[in-house]
Amino acid sequence: LHIAILASILSLIIYWLIRDRYRVRNLNGKHVFITGCDTELGNSLAKWLDKKGFCVIAACTTEKGSQELRSCSSLSLKTVNLNLADSKSIVRAVEFVTEQTAGKGLFGLVSNAEGTAPVGPTDWLRIEDFHSVLDVSLLGLTEITLKLLPLLKKAEGRIVNLINAKGLMAFVGGGYSLSKWGMEAFSDTLRIEMQHFGVKVSIVEHGFFKAEVVNSDIIEKYLFKLWNRLTPEVRDSYGEKYFIE
Repeated sequence: LHIAILASILSLIIYWLIRDRYRVRNLNGKHVFITGCDTELGNSLAKWLDKKGFCVIAACTTEKGSQELRSCSSLSLKTVNLNLADSKSIVRAVEFVTEQTAGKGLFGLVSNAEGTAPVGPTDWLRIEDFHSVLDVSLLGLTEITLKLLPLLKKAEGRIVNLINAKGLMAFVGGGYSLSKWGMEAFSDTLRIEMQHFGVKVSIVEHGFFKAEVVNSDIIEKYLFKLWNRLTPEVRDSYGEKYFIE
């Protein structure tokens, strides 16, 4: 029994020593760029890293989100407006990050974005419904990652892609699950390729947050909108009973 206790204590000590080796030191001057800072997760992360001493560059989709974030953060936190569905907006954001890092490179890129995705059977959707989410949550994040790779390689930084685990369960049609599985594949490939440059790539699969709880009224509104725009032939093939149930 005594030997088992001693072995457990020794294991804990070894674990703590190994864990502390990976703790980030000297946070001052290390820049972290975070997308999707209007939302609860991105917003909270930006504030937390700012308090820890990182130089946070927070991307928001609205000026209101930027103002709220700056009002409760240190002066070192900077914000930039970003529309991931717009390549010109991405270019402007990358230029801003380049200016802020001033030749030091980018220590961290945290990608967190949720495109709007109509919920409903695949047969009810149009290609623009897929674009509404894929252009933001997959292609937009891919584009801004590619454009920031030179800065990340320079600092031997890290990329963290936040992926909502509910998107990995393909139980409904549309582009939401496609975007999440696509980011998984993109991250896994990039992780292997960036090892040569000392850049780490991680995926964080998170669950629901309070601000992200699914609103049944919104889902119902989407369904009604999709149903009402269907051709009579498609509606007849499903029937009113299918829609009501």
